[in-house]
Amino acid sequence: MSIKWMLKKDPSLASRLEGLKYVRRHEDETRDVTIENCIGFSQVPLGLAGPLKVEGPENTNDVFYAPLATYEPTLVASCSRGCKAFNLSGGIQFEVLEDAMCRAPVFHFADTGKAVAFARRVPELQAQFAKDAESTSRHARLLKLTPHIIGPRVHVRFDYSCADATGQNMTTIATQKACDEFMNSHLAKELQVQGFLVEGQMAADKKSSWGNVIQSPGRGVRVIAWGKITDEACREVLKCSTEELHHSLAIVKDAETRNGQFGSNINVVNVVTAMLIACGQDPACVAEALWSHVTAEYDRETKDLNWTIFIPSLPVGVVGAGTFYGTQKECLELLQCRGPGMKRRLAGLIAAFALALDVSTLSAVTSHGFTSAHERLRRGSRL
Repeated sequence: MSIKWMLKKDPSLASRLEGLKYVRRHEDETRDVTIENCIGFSQVPLGLAGPLKVEGPENTNDVFYAPLATYEPTLVASCSRGCKAFNLSGGIQFEVLEDAMCRAPVFHFADTGKAVAFARRVPELQAQFAKDAESTSRHARLLKLTPHIIGPRVHVRFDYSCADATGQNMTTIATQKACDEFMNSHLAKELQVQGFLVEGQMAADKKSSWGNVIQSPGRGVRVIAWGKITDEACREVLKCSTEELHHSLAIVKDAETRNGQFGSNINVVNVVTAMLIACGQDPACVAEALWSHVTAEYDRETKDLNWTIFIPSLPVGVVGAGTFYGTQKECLELLQCRGPGMKRRLAGLIAAFALALDVSTLSAVTSHGFTSAHERLRRGSRL
């Protein structure tokens, strides 16, 4: 249904839209918007966290600032405080372990025996599937096929390399082409394939999944970041000792286990969400990225606390999605992540700033400053 159709069916809608005072809707801003029935832009406050010293691949060795699109008071200040503590201790490093995007079509058969016969043939189909899939894009490269038999059906996970794009649309189009061509082949008839769906939910697109955590390659960028906090920096900036901070982490991990928490972190998803929105990513991908594992090792001799964050499924890109909108382009430029080859840097910086926030938040709880910070900065105090 278009806006014109809506206005025709409901004449009162025009006056309601005209009454919107705060929705940005200048024609020059919305002309190139790709969503349907666009009525303008919803404005999200944008803060800048940092600076943070970060070292990683792709010639990453600099001081960075993170644009955070958020409604939450204390988020920017807390993240910046964690950055300061890491900077005084040498900064944060990161590495990208894997980078892939997947689609998982499902093929139907008359019985389970025929499904098993097809699954056994999947490895020899990779070359043809790859040829057809890659014909749809200059960037998509089929890396791996993994069959999963469920009754008389076979879900086949197609894992792709997608260059600088996140790749959800790229892999969908590529997989559709590969499956269509296969279904028209003599082999499909020989194997008695009855039909297929381009996605059977084995890819866990925009959903939390243990498969995203443990399968290799994962879905999106798999990244690890680490850095140390010295006892001196911890006391000066975070207002507690590294030993106290380590003890607090042990306490919360016990509670995470008892509560069956999905992942082990303090509030990593705050930075992930804020940076995805600011940088033109699909915020629904937070569902995939919310699992992360934050750990810390305490050195009793030096009193250093060595932190690590592992995020196995971080779907990001520096082209496509909303990266071409003005604000989002500028945020990517602030992060020095615009241009070819910057996708992995973006993932690494998200992980680094997320680690800074986690350390700062846990230290606020440890030093009993968590509540007072929210009292000082809460919205109600300014109303």
